[in-house]
Amino acid sequence: MCGITGFIDAQNTSTEVILEKMTHTMVHRGPDGGNHIFYTLTDFSIGLGHRRLSIIDLSEGGTQPMRWKEFWICFNGEIYNYREIKKELITLGHSFVSSSDTEVILHAYQQWGEACLNKFRGIFAFVIIDNKKKDVFCVRDRVGVKPFYYYFKDGLFLFASELKAFHFHPAFQKRIQKASVELYLQFGNIPAPYTIFEDTFKLQPGHLIHFSFDELKKNSTDLEQRQYWSVYDAYNQPKLDISFSEALLRTEDLMKESFQLRMVSDVPVGVFLSGGFDSVAVASILQKAEQRTLKTFTIAVPDSELNEAPYAKTIANYLGTEHTEMECSHQEAIGLIDDLPYYYDEPYGDSSAIPTSLVAKVARQHVTVALSADGGDELFAGYNRYDYLLEYGKLLNRTPKVLRKLMSASMDQMEAEKIPFLKNKYNFANRYEKLKYLLKDPSPEQMMWSLSSQFNELEMNRLVLQREDSLKTAYQSTELEKTYYSALSYMQAIDFQTYLPDDIMTKVDRATMRFSLEGREPFLDHKLVEWAAQLPDNFKYNNGIKKYILRQIVYKHIPKELMDRPKMGFAIPIEKWMREDWRSRIDDYLSTDRIKTQGIFNPKEVERLKIRFMNGKSEYGVKIWYLLMFQMWWERWMD
Repeated sequence: MCGITGFIDAQNTSTEVILEKMTHTMVHRGPDGGNHIFYTLTDFSIGLGHRRLSIIDLSEGGTQPMRWKEFWICFNGEIYNYREIKKELITLGHSFVSSSDTEVILHAYQQWGEACLNKFRGIFAFVIIDNKKKDVFCVRDRVGVKPFYYYFKDGLFLFASELKAFHFHPAFQKRIQKASVELYLQFGNIPAPYTIFEDTFKLQPGHLIHFSFDELKKNSTDLEQRQYWSVYDAYNQPKLDISFSEALLRTEDLMKESFQLRMVSDVPVGVFLSGGFDSVAVASILQKAEQRTLKTFTIAVPDSELNEAPYAKTIANYLGTEHTEMECSHQEAIGLIDDLPYYYDEPYGDSSAIPTSLVAKVARQHVTVALSADGGDELFAGYNRYDYLLEYGKLLNRTPKVLRKLMSASMDQMEAEKIPFLKNKYNFANRYEKLKYLLKDPSPEQMMWSLSSQFNELEMNRLVLQREDSLKTAYQSTELEKTYYSALSYMQAIDFQTYLPDDIMTKVDRATMRFSLEGREPFLDHKLVEWAAQLPDNFKYNNGIKKYILRQIVYKHIPKELMDRPKMGFAIPIEKWMREDWRSRIDDYLSTDRIKTQGIFNPKEVERLKIRFMNGKSEYGVKIWYLLMFQMWWERWMD
């Protein structure tokens, strides 16, 4: 795992000094060494910078940027099946000088071109420059585990693993994309391909960019992101016609294969263990397969009813892992909060970044690679909101359309906060507004959008001073074919395209990389993903039991009585801490003077939200946290 950055500059004004500064911003991603290459080619300034975290081939043979023939590569990630691909290339006449997967990518690209991507199983983001053809090839892995940002304006193409590198190029213009602010308020993150800045983008998961130097020089208004893989292709197929017992065996076999591939490493590997079905599946299957004792890590949150540490410890004792537990106190959390805007680069509102960072910190003291269990909820239908969407969706769709219209029209005439007795109920105003929209359109698409948004339209109108036209996201995708997908399939596919890469993968990448720890995602091998997408719905969601097939697999390794308990999120008592320990911080960052000077939000609405939260309205906690994180980000990168 590494950090990459660089530029291709048609104006030929970028320098090696600039490249060095950009590369230095990512020392935390690669403390084992840094290197860069700067050269000019037909009046183009070209720079490639790399910071290395040595995982495979610890020798100098894996040093990057790497050159072979006319190709240069800058690569972040791991190709888990590189040995298999290497053997195939050798039979085709290729010879190798190192044991690194980076060299295999170069040879595979020379042999198969873009089609080489179909052979890779792994997590990756890379740039290949072909000096002979004078073109540039940029790729991000299928699921979006590894980040890839780029900036394109006036013949300048910048790329990096993290946005912060761009701030050290003098031509980078950090102009706020107002519509992205609204996306952030809705989701707590900014979905790909957008970023907080204009002319700056995320390469979407499963996408590539391939352009020539000439296109760059002509300053084309857009660089097309082309899709080479999509989870929708798997969902746009008839469900598999197999028995549950057959599905159970094949699913477990694919999980074992995927999990074992993620153990490929020349350095120590551990597992994040929460006590939930996903992480227990990873730990139990790998501990059974490994000859050595597995190292597991968890975070204890003593002030929270969502503390999973006791369950994790019970599982670790049963499996016989070498288990380490760290407490997430509010003092520990405060120590991390100030750095969140620096490491996350953009406004980011998922407060579980704090415990994720802490578990990464403790893991790094023992291992260099850690496996998490993200993706299990998307693959096997594990989120609690799926209950809500499926059950309430059925109820609303059974309600006659005329009655729904009448109810919605009546609700339009009365604001939630003016309804006696109900206005003080927990989160009533937010639920009221969402129900109003769902009565008009109770489709899975509208329900998913509504439940995924933190601020509803009425609240956005109050909060944002000058609203912009909405940016299109995967929620508006038309790629899913209604012939095959059910409400459950739709929700899983959309979560896979939005929440998983833009929230979860972003969180884990920055939390692990800030401590120079490589995070791997064993559930997210594309072969396992494609298989799970085609499983019949009732194998995943069975009579209200979520992750049904995964549960049956885990029960083969762990006694049922140790596992059956309500689902718990990876959460901290953020509301309690905000009202008590961090109150002065909130008053400062959300002060009327600051908000007025900024000119983005309505100061009166911010004050209203703050007062309501401080007076005990817990439903405003996430909203205040989103605003606090935005203000802290602004201070770090815009002031």
